[in-house]
Amino acid sequence: MNFEGLDPGLAEYAPAMHSALDPVLDAHLNPSLLQNVELDPEGVALEALPAQESVHIMEGVYSELHSVVADVGAPVSGSHFDLHEELLWVGSHGGHATSFFGPTLERYSSFQVNGSDDIRQIQSLENGILFLTKNNLKYMARGGLIIFDYLLDESEDMHSLLLTESSTLLVGGLQSHVLEIDLNTVQETQKYAVETPGVTIMRQTNRFFFCGHTSGKVSLRDLRTFKVEHEFDAFSGSLSDFDVHGNLLATCGFSSRLTGLACDRFLKVYDLRMMRAITPLQVHVDPAFLRFIPTYTSRLAIISQSGQCQFCEPTGLANPADIFHVNPVGPLLMTFDVSASKQALAFGDSEGCVHLWTDSPEPSFNPYSRETEFALPCVVDSLPPLDWSQDLLPLSLIPVPLTTDTLLSDWPAANSAPAPRRAPPVDAEILRTMKKVGFIGYAPNPRTRLRNQIPYRLKESDSEFDSFSQVTESPVGREEEPHLHMVSKKYRKVTIKYSKLGLEDFDFKHYNKTLFAGLEPHIPNAYCNCMIQVLYFLEPVRCLIQNHLCQKEFCLACELGFLFHMLDLSRGDPCQGSNFLRAFRTIPEASALGLILADSDEASGKGNLARLIQRWNRFILTQLHQDLQELEVPQAYRGAGGSSFCSSGDSVIGQLFSCEMENCSLCRCGSETARASSTLLFTLSYPEDKTGKNCDFAQVLKRSICLEQNTQAWCDNCEKYQPTIQTRNIRHLPDILVINCEVNSLKEADFWRMQAEVAFKMAIKKHSGEMSKNKEFALADWKELGSPEGMLLCPSIEELKNVWLPFSIQMKMTKNKGLDVCNWTDGDEMQWGPARAEEAHGVHVYDLMATVVHILDSRAGGSLVAHIKVGETYHQRKEGVTHQQWYLFNDFLIEPIDKHEAVQFDMNWKVPAILYYIKRNLNSRYNLNIKNPIEASVLLAEASLARKQRKTHTTFIPLMLNEMPQVGDLVGLDAEFVTLNEEEAELRSDGTKSTIKPSQMSVARITCVRGQGPNEGIPFIDDYISTQEQVVDYLTQYSGIKPGDLDAKISSKHLTTLKSTYLKLRFLIDIGVKFVGHGLQKDFRVINLMVPKDQVLDTVYLFHMPRKRMISLRFLAWYFLDLKIQGETHDSIEDARTALQLYRKYLELSKNGTEPESFHKVLKGLYEKGRKMDWKVPEPEGQTSPKNAAVFSSVLAL
Repeated sequence: MNFEGLDPGLAEYAPAMHSALDPVLDAHLNPSLLQNVELDPEGVALEALPAQESVHIMEGVYSELHSVVADVGAPVSGSHFDLHEELLWVGSHGGHATSFFGPTLERYSSFQVNGSDDIRQIQSLENGILFLTKNNLKYMARGGLIIFDYLLDESEDMHSLLLTESSTLLVGGLQSHVLEIDLNTVQETQKYAVETPGVTIMRQTNRFFFCGHTSGKVSLRDLRTFKVEHEFDAFSGSLSDFDVHGNLLATCGFSSRLTGLACDRFLKVYDLRMMRAITPLQVHVDPAFLRFIPTYTSRLAIISQSGQCQFCEPTGLANPADIFHVNPVGPLLMTFDVSASKQALAFGDSEGCVHLWTDSPEPSFNPYSRETEFALPCVVDSLPPLDWSQDLLPLSLIPVPLTTDTLLSDWPAANSAPAPRRAPPVDAEILRTMKKVGFIGYAPNPRTRLRNQIPYRLKESDSEFDSFSQVTESPVGREEEPHLHMVSKKYRKVTIKYSKLGLEDFDFKHYNKTLFAGLEPHIPNAYCNCMIQVLYFLEPVRCLIQNHLCQKEFCLACELGFLFHMLDLSRGDPCQGSNFLRAFRTIPEASALGLILADSDEASGKGNLARLIQRWNRFILTQLHQDLQELEVPQAYRGAGGSSFCSSGDSVIGQLFSCEMENCSLCRCGSETARASSTLLFTLSYPEDKTGKNCDFAQVLKRSICLEQNTQAWCDNCEKYQPTIQTRNIRHLPDILVINCEVNSLKEADFWRMQAEVAFKMAIKKHSGEMSKNKEFALADWKELGSPEGMLLCPSIEELKNVWLPFSIQMKMTKNKGLDVCNWTDGDEMQWGPARAEEAHGVHVYDLMATVVHILDSRAGGSLVAHIKVGETYHQRKEGVTHQQWYLFNDFLIEPIDKHEAVQFDMNWKVPAILYYIKRNLNSRYNLNIKNPIEASVLLAEASLARKQRKTHTTFIPLMLNEMPQVGDLVGLDAEFVTLNEEEAELRSDGTKSTIKPSQMSVARITCVRGQGPNEGIPFIDDYISTQEQVVDYLTQYSGIKPGDLDAKISSKHLTTLKSTYLKLRFLIDIGVKFVGHGLQKDFRVINLMVPKDQVLDTVYLFHMPRKRMISLRFLAWYFLDLKIQGETHDSIEDARTALQLYRKYLELSKNGTEPESFHKVLKGLYEKGRKMDWKVPEPEGQTSPKNAAVFSSVLAL
């Protein structure tokens, strides 16, 4: 309701809003209402008012049944009949909410919603109640517990809300926009601009949204786009209320007069069929509220602020005899609502009282209400108390009923598991003084506890690291459990919401506003997406992998190169590594290492992702090293700065990552043995000392590289296993230093947390000392350090928290085969000079390039993200600028971040897993040119994998050397697919289907047809793709693929590998041909190809009008070409050839695109014909489609 035109006398009741502070009852309150009502010392009603027994209700006529006090002295600002239970909800100007049960209005619940603002609208949902205040939307259970609290912008002034679907809400107010909020995610999904600001009332029908504005207008808006379809200028002053029923819209409001606004006694009524006003309805009261009450007729209830109520027909005349009076306690009625059953009316007045009018003695608020839950009564135990201090007191004093049933404490074996207590940690003093002899340690008793007694903790504390840090994603319940920590929004696991159109209407740009490409997470084993991004942004690795090509069917290096090529071509659109992960699943070593996750484990997050990604990191480096080692290393990658120890058989991966080590074993007999080995990465080894002293990261790294440990080993001199000292020394430093952090338990996590705290204190002390050596430094003064007026620019205090990892480290080989490692700061460069000068002194500086972290999130199952420092070459290619920037890569979410965020690890939810350090000026050491390894020979004839294929079954003619495609040539393309995994979906309570996980498709047949020349229309590629994975549905009706067509043992088709056909398509893309087809976007997506948009001519979009449906290839062929295709099944040769003919027809109709207006008329005729035919092609009398024609003579000759 718009309060601008209310009686000015309401202003004198403003102090009454705080009358609850005064024990004296307000003078305007009717004393008769307070019979049998208890007031607390502050005057607030504690019990509802009982109905007077003398009240007589006449059946069919509305009469007052009950009146109750909701909130004494505080005007009622909102009332609402619950749509699910027999409850009446009342909100006050003081932000208090009260509910009453049934027609007797027994108080059910009462709680504070907002401390200062009034409740402006109430809406009931299945699980709770929505309350709207000025700039806050709160969802609470009917008992008063908060489900969520959504705070809007402080500048918002909200007045109305509208529940459009079961989980979508529109909120409007005095600002110039309306917000759409998703109740499932509690996030703002849309912001619709409103041309006329001030949306204070909203209604909905099956045709329009109706918005009432403070200016007196009512706008009708589209249900999908929220655009204005029609607008009624109802009143010149302001709008008070309106309602919609059937084809009628009735409004009441205020008109402008010389003295100001005056209540208009004419109701403006509009016919929604003709969109025009009909005869205004004159009433005998000053209308402030109106509602349609359609029982037997479409009658209107018109309510005035003074309490007069009149019923009348919207198209008839008002009769003064139909007026009845509500007796409000206060002078004004503030709210009015009608129950869903139309049997009850509720009025709220300015003194906090609620009046219930009904048309029957025992009304029901809803036609079908569910049962309301009430609090259980308190049962006082009358049994005698037991004194537990008496040892001989018999417990049988408390009687226990004799029963033969199973007790609650008797858990079945299937639901219980033994949980033995773990031994407590050994005292630090014992460990310090302990001496080992073989496998046994001896230490003197420190006498800190009784002999032979070890205390056990009842609460388990030394559990696995993943189980101790349970992190919530939602703020719900954080006040009750303060130990739970909030995961930042951008670090949460992102998921794709699928609609009827699949991914076409999903807004990826909302998550990625850069030109870099993200990776989609819905593919099995896509947990490695973050590591793929790390490898891609290593420039030497990116160039090396894309230059690689071999003959192996499943080569991870080849597939990774194809994926890197897609990431290069993308302009912000996400890619998917389906082909790479398909090859990854076929590697036996990956399965043996446990890197292949089942779908159920991946969805539930059962796997330890931190350990998993570290094992994957070691596996991928080893696998790439082996794949590239089989080929001769290109001479272009042997720079002057290359590793001296690399042999001719070593790969470039070895030059980049490999580090040659010398392992020495010293037996206690004095014999020493040494052997050489190499490693591609290092694992951090943490010190056992827990005293909390400062340990630089450089010290821990040196200890991990030059590892020394005592272990049992075979001694050739002693000819038996002996305790030996194993030491490891480094011979050569790698160009890229890869570190697995191994933070897998509480002990390692506490070490990181402790070192971060020590580093934070030292940084505070250092910077405060630089500011003033004699002045005490406070944290509140920290802001002055970074200010322009300060003498020293320092990082903020937030940037120093949870930081132990340095951005740069310095490593130097000593003459005695030792290694010096220390943290490096920017100030150290002045001492040593540039990187080349550093190397002259034997000093190498490594800069942090990437960190992979494990996000602990118990609700979403955890996830892996990467912080990557993207170099200048990538920005130059994508954005045309030269600079470096840190980014967060969370699957398809990419966001620039501050560099300090990459090294901040809050161990409660953000745990480091992998670190990548690179030598400075790394790119200058390698030749970074990419030479496309795919040659034209891939298009020439090749043998089929099928054993039973005959030449007479050949359906295509391979290209000859003189037919090789050129830039701009047309190629007709079509592909057919089979299903590997079925779609996972759920059926909501409202009958709609929600896709949880889409079906996993695999390409089964790819056909390319010549688009020009003497052999136009003849296919030159018609490959059936062999698959080793289980096919659950061949989709024969739509694909034409039959069981056995993809099996090399029994197939009669031209069968090839996916890699072979993929190379043919890649060559066509790289050469610059233009693909013509129907629905190519999905084809390229499943094939896993990224094709530039200017090389795609899709007939789906050529013959499409905006905001209209897409038209099938079969209907287009029938309408434009008079061809009847796809009779029984689909055939890719027929579809590709038809798409080519349709493109020729498009050029003919549009005059090569020069006459768009004439072509627009053709499209109009197409859509009109389609609607008449219901988009169905008439059944042919005799099937005469091209695919049943005789096989080409040229193909027979082949």
